[in-house]
Amino acid sequence: MTRTEDTADRTPRWYREVTRQQWTSMFAAWIGYLLDGFDFVLITLVLTDIAEDFRLSTATAASLISGAFITRWLGGAVLGALGDRYGRKAAMIASILLYSLGTFACGFAWGYTSLFVARLVIGLGMAGEYSAGVTYVLESWPVRWRNRASGFLISGYAGGTILAAELYRWVVPHWGWRWMFWIGVLPVLVALWMRRALPEAGDWQREVAAAPGCTEGMRCMEGERPNPFRPLFAGRARAWGNAVLGLTASATLFCVFTPVGAGYVPWLSAAASACLLAFAVQLGGRRGWLLYVALMATVFCAFLYSWPLQALLPTYLKTDLGYAPGQVADVMFYAGFGTMAGCWLAGFVGDRLGTRRAYAVTLLASLAFVFPVFAVRHNLTALGVLLFGLLALSQGISGILPKYLAGHFPTATRAASLGFVYNVGALGGAVAPVLGAHLAEGMPLGRALAVLTFGLTLVVIVLVGGNVPQRLGGLAGRQAPEDHLVPEGGGAKGAVPEGGPAGPTSGEMPSGSR
Repeated sequence: MTRTEDTADRTPRWYREVTRQQWTSMFAAWIGYLLDGFDFVLITLVLTDIAEDFRLSTATAASLISGAFITRWLGGAVLGALGDRYGRKAAMIASILLYSLGTFACGFAWGYTSLFVARLVIGLGMAGEYSAGVTYVLESWPVRWRNRASGFLISGYAGGTILAAELYRWVVPHWGWRWMFWIGVLPVLVALWMRRALPEAGDWQREVAAAPGCTEGMRCMEGERPNPFRPLFAGRARAWGNAVLGLTASATLFCVFTPVGAGYVPWLSAAASACLLAFAVQLGGRRGWLLYVALMATVFCAFLYSWPLQALLPTYLKTDLGYAPGQVADVMFYAGFGTMAGCWLAGFVGDRLGTRRAYAVTLLASLAFVFPVFAVRHNLTALGVLLFGLLALSQGISGILPKYLAGHFPTATRAASLGFVYNVGALGGAVAPVLGAHLAEGMPLGRALAVLTFGLTLVVIVLVGGNVPQRLGGLAGRQAPEDHLVPEGGGAKGAVPEGGPAGPTSGEMPSGSR
């Protein structure tokens, strides 16, 4: 055996560098994210049953799906700020309790209004789960494997959608749609276990809880705790003005996503966008607001290329291809596992190439599958294989989207900033199906989905691969590391560095990295 081979044999496998406690943290957050996906997809599965029971029109019933989007921006920001101020674990537990109890309440709904209110609560919790769960895991795992951590975590969402679809087949025909929501209270047990079994995220513990004015086992002094919302309440006039902005944003989004705003959607959308941009400018500050807006636009476009396919694929299979419900379920099974496998792949590729390069290269590869997917018509196996490949590359790469976004923000404001920019951008998920449906009025649905997916994927490739948000932040005078989560010298061994050469392999931050 050569000396090189002997050295390679002594190099520990990557998974051995992750401690048992870090694996436990990943498992807990992954379960929370799986149940988040389970809870979110429930409404799409039982929507026809609800519409029949409550005698709702198609448009009114569909607004129940959009209801969660109305409060996402608020939930992401508020629960993210809670995570920055009191710890990632506390915010993660609060978010799980919110969406679990909201889902449980859906099972007791007596009409449209009560169900819609419960959906608003679910939106708050889901948004908080993204920011809290993501920051908790990323800040707990070793620095050089954080893309991998991101991919593993987000794969839980795809697993939740698969679990919901499989349970639907067994539960609803025998017990009715309400039982699907009552099952959704189970994450409360996970939250209680997290409260007792998990430590706090490592980066937050070192950089925030251990800051001057804090002592081990005690809360920080009030003046030392991060407060990402401080710019919004700097003076009575600004505080009242921002309260009005928040109410206006919520009210206009409510009107946009429900039949109330019929006929005024463009004007209401413009008003909501103006309110949310005003918050982004204040939260980002003079040097950071362009970064916030650019990241929001990037996430918005990412939802626009991915959600038409997610939301309208079953419709395409039934209407354009004439597939039976059982065949549709089989195809969606391929699609769900493609997304899950893609999330795992994205983490490994991200740690190897760097987050931005991995994102751009994988999306570029996905373009080869777009038009072939919609060219196959009567071969179920071929369609399933092509969909698996497309979703593994195009949807699966979203597994490292949290790592990409979180790396732009320092630890003290990471959860609130990530929660806000992601969940405002996620409004693209509500716009995408509508956009796809409008395009389909002038062309076949399959072609409309292909055009949207291909065109907007190219836009995201340019935004992420070209490092557009970071460059725009530089134009506003923002000077910051390219990646706060993997500081210079913290990349994976063998990776193509985006911010510097390979360095530390532990989860500890290099000195001076704050």
